[in-house]
Amino acid sequence: MAGISDSELNELRLRADIVDIISSYIPLNEKGKNYWGVCPFHEDHSPSMSVSKDKQIYKCFSCGAAGNVFSFVENYENVSFMEAVKIVAEKVGFNLSGNISIKKETKFTREYEMMDIALKYFQNTLNTKEGKEAFKYLNDRGLSENDIKEFDIGLSPCNNSLNVLLEKKGFNYNEMMDVGLILDSSNIKDVFSERIMFPIHNIDGNAVAFTGRVYNKEDRAKYLGSKETKIYHKSNILFNYHRAKDAVKLKKEIVLVEGNMDAIRLYINGIKNVVALMGTALTKEQIEIIKKLRCKVILMLDNDNAGEKATYDISLLLENANIETYAVRLSGEKDPDSYILKNGVEAILENIKKKIPINEFKLQYLKKDKNLTNTDDLVKYVRVVIDDLKNSKDEILREVTLKKLSTEYNLSYDILKKQLEEIPHEENKTIVFEKEIQHKKTSYEEAINNILYYMMNDSKYIKLYMKNLGYIDEKKYRLIASEIICYYELYKSINIADFITYSESSKIKDDIMDIINNTMCENFSENIFIDSINFIKKKTKDNEIKELKKKLKTTMDEHEKEEILKKIVNLKIGSGV
Repeated sequence: MAGISDSELNELRLRADIVDIISSYIPLNEKGKNYWGVCPFHEDHSPSMSVSKDKQIYKCFSCGAAGNVFSFVENYENVSFMEAVKIVAEKVGFNLSGNISIKKETKFTREYEMMDIALKYFQNTLNTKEGKEAFKYLNDRGLSENDIKEFDIGLSPCNNSLNVLLEKKGFNYNEMMDVGLILDSSNIKDVFSERIMFPIHNIDGNAVAFTGRVYNKEDRAKYLGSKETKIYHKSNILFNYHRAKDAVKLKKEIVLVEGNMDAIRLYINGIKNVVALMGTALTKEQIEIIKKLRCKVILMLDNDNAGEKATYDISLLLENANIETYAVRLSGEKDPDSYILKNGVEAILENIKKKIPINEFKLQYLKKDKNLTNTDDLVKYVRVVIDDLKNSKDEILREVTLKKLSTEYNLSYDILKKQLEEIPHEENKTIVFEKEIQHKKTSYEEAINNILYYMMNDSKYIKLYMKNLGYIDEKKYRLIASEIICYYELYKSINIADFITYSESSKIKDDIMDIINNTMCENFSENIFIDSINFIKKKTKDNEIKELKKKLKTTMDEHEKEEILKKIVNLKIGSGV
């Protein structure tokens, strides 16, 4: 595995006590034989995550998050498995003999290579005589040579020469068209001719798209963006994320702006924890990216009606995702870029320092265009505030807001409370995507989960499985059982913490982790295991009988009918039916 053997990974895991590592991230308290802490992987208000010193695994009994020391660091730091291994090794002073090479996605190697060639070509063009005017334009916009290099800014020339270069490098016109660098294979023309080029990177730092800006002509659209391609999906991109993520982790805050230039301006002025939206909406995928950073969000959108509405709409999505959110509303200039150029970075830092809780912003926003001395407008305002409150899971916020309404407008608190309670709670009414429906396990799935989880924890149960069952019909579960047995035969014992590491490179890793996450078991009982085995055996025979009965109804062959009946009788005798 990336030059590191399983035995060395196991040695590192033994050295890296999970209690010590996790307690370096979150407080843990000893209770009984385990340690307990507030789970960092969901909105947890009381300690629901158990850390076992004996088994060297953690498990949240609320959200189901589970794993060993490597998977905790991987998920907490939002890094790859091998990066997590490196972090753990550094924490305990363990010298890895193997070389850690962080595995990058290889599925789109040619596409990334094409975009990288285009990016470097645009950069080089900006530094030629042809780029002199564009370079001056950028300087006049307050971007230094270092800033231009930092953000890989370039220039697309007017001679349609990029496609010629790419063709010489071995790429064909269809490939160029697929990543949006030419219009189509029959109209060989560079898409971004005569534009200053701002590259867009995915979360791993690969250039996947461009935004081109005119600088010397007024007869064209100011901005031109790449079309969506196999490597570029706006919904899962946040501009500048790959540069900002370390600063976000350090500050525990992320500043969300609208435009790429807003993000660039803040970043070059020392506000490194900034990313930009790819439009004025926030998608489910972008919210998941932000959630993994476990940070507060500061919304600093444009100073216009659209920016104000976007701040409100996005705040509802973030609130529903349990992300602490604040708003900064700048005045006097259209956007953060213009604001800094006019007022300086100190002014915007002061605004960030005085950010307002999102609920205060929403109360102000909902008052907009209403005359609250007018009874009808006041009633509408109170109703919309109460309607908004019903989607909040924060009981304290609901209580404080109701009391504020009561005091400010001389309204009965009891009536307001009654209004809130009478409105049906419509989960997710304000969000634009649906939550995943939690799948409720069947008795059969619970029995399978028990069997496999027991096997991961003790070789005794592997032997009982092989003796009493040995085979599972469903391919997913059968492969997990085979993986467990393979591990046992290789090492002659099993340890769940080491098995998690072993399964890291397996194609069924996610299925294995689902079993671990969804099986809440602390005390093991051989009787429960045998009961689960017997339940599966009976269920398997019942299903077989059911299938035979279906076949019996459809066959016209008398001999075949007789054979099917014999099989059904034998199965019933064997299962005690």
